[in-house]
Amino acid sequence: MASEKLNKARAYEEQYAAYVPEAERSMFHVTGPIGWINDPNGFSVYKGEYHLFFQYHPYKPVWGPMHWGHVKTRDFIRWERLPAALAPDMPYDKDGCFSGSAVELPDGRQLLMYTGVREEYQPDGTLKPYQTQCLAVGDGRDYEKIDANPVLTAKDLPKGGSESDFRDPKIWKEEDAYYAIVGNRPADGSGSVLLFRSEDAFHWQYYGCAASNHSQYGMMWECPDYFRLDGKDVLLVSPQEMSPIGLEFHAGNGTVCMIGEADENRHLIRENVHAIDYGIDFYAPQTLLTPDGRRILIAWMQNWDTARSQPVTNRICGHMTLPRELRVRDGRLIQQPVREIENYHGERIRYMNVPLSTETFLTGIRGRTIDMTVDVRPANESSMYHWFKINLAKDGEHMTTIRFKPDQGIVRVDRSRCGYRFDIVHVRDFPVYSRHGRIRLRTILDRHSLEIFINDGEQAATIMMYTPADADAISFEAEGEVLMDVEKYDITFDKEED
Repeated sequence: MASEKLNKARAYEEQYAAYVPEAERSMFHVTGPIGWINDPNGFSVYKGEYHLFFQYHPYKPVWGPMHWGHVKTRDFIRWERLPAALAPDMPYDKDGCFSGSAVELPDGRQLLMYTGVREEYQPDGTLKPYQTQCLAVGDGRDYEKIDANPVLTAKDLPKGGSESDFRDPKIWKEEDAYYAIVGNRPADGSGSVLLFRSEDAFHWQYYGCAASNHSQYGMMWECPDYFRLDGKDVLLVSPQEMSPIGLEFHAGNGTVCMIGEADENRHLIRENVHAIDYGIDFYAPQTLLTPDGRRILIAWMQNWDTARSQPVTNRICGHMTLPRELRVRDGRLIQQPVREIENYHGERIRYMNVPLSTETFLTGIRGRTIDMTVDVRPANESSMYHWFKINLAKDGEHMTTIRFKPDQGIVRVDRSRCGYRFDIVHVRDFPVYSRHGRIRLRTILDRHSLEIFINDGEQAATIMMYTPADADAISFEAEGEVLMDVEKYDITFDKEED
């Protein structure tokens, strides 16, 4: 039976979600009904549909006591809103139902595993959080927290583990057992990923440490995910307090992909480490495995340093990325938009071998809900161009720019003129792998967001922008001579659903 707090949240979102202007929402990216959302939670398959939960504060478009919001889909593009799933209504989670995951049980129920937070004042006047792992079971709409909660507490931690930084369980089933990894801060103050095992998903034991940070990549590791893909073991984490490392990792809250082989104790032996996304707004990714064998990732399309910089009149804050199909190739994580996006392609507009040396506009190439791929190469193989630019969401005052410099192998994303009126990060440079000045840039625009996939997904970069909706022109520029191919589709929901 739903608690008073949960019923209050459900009534609030039902009453006020209709007042959110459609222009504030993305067309085909997940947003909350009302208020604030952050980390994706419980991204999973249940009874043939894909469910996504998320950190959720319905009452204001700012972070607050965390609930779980809930949506589902059959194709990752059209999402159906469901009532809020969890509220902080028990003594062990009174200050928040933090991030977690989900799995379908053999008896047909869906199990949610999440971090419960309670805060207590200490004798010295400081407020200390206590974080434990908790369970709820339900039918895809309504969930009940189990009487045995919490199922993992400080007593289950290895020596030196922190009970204040013990969060974000990712659960999965493997053969005849369940496993869960949880982020923790060990005695060195850094980050680690702890592994737990259960035979029934309700009674858990510590199994070992899947990975340790030793202060190499930020500090506390949040929102871990661990899976096997294309013959490799992959660990995704979102570190806090990152220090910059060249152009690979930026300062602040970042994301890290570690690829290698797990030993007999499931501890990951790293072979390669790189950023997951090179943009400005991407955090806390979580994955699922589809029935057809695809590993799909979704993330919070925002970051903590810029999350409070949306227009003050907005009724919502927070979007999710477009779900992405993952592969491992040449030791790197490859990301591409889910193939289902192609079912919503409108008319194709295509240009081939366009010579470019000055700013150029092409008939039919414009829009704010589009899927566009641009292939660039030198017009003369013996003479390299200096730079190439795409200017998106452009009018007389605004634009967002993607620039590539082949001699440096660096892409720059610049949203300085995108409509934000806050002193936040607007420019990001990152290295790419270019072959003789050739580069492929696939851009997905959805009203307020831009996702870039470079060279068939070798790298991705995600940013939010608040350019006025009628700023929809696109232009191309180069210093030097290039040849360019462009293929562009509007994204449309006008087609009949299957």
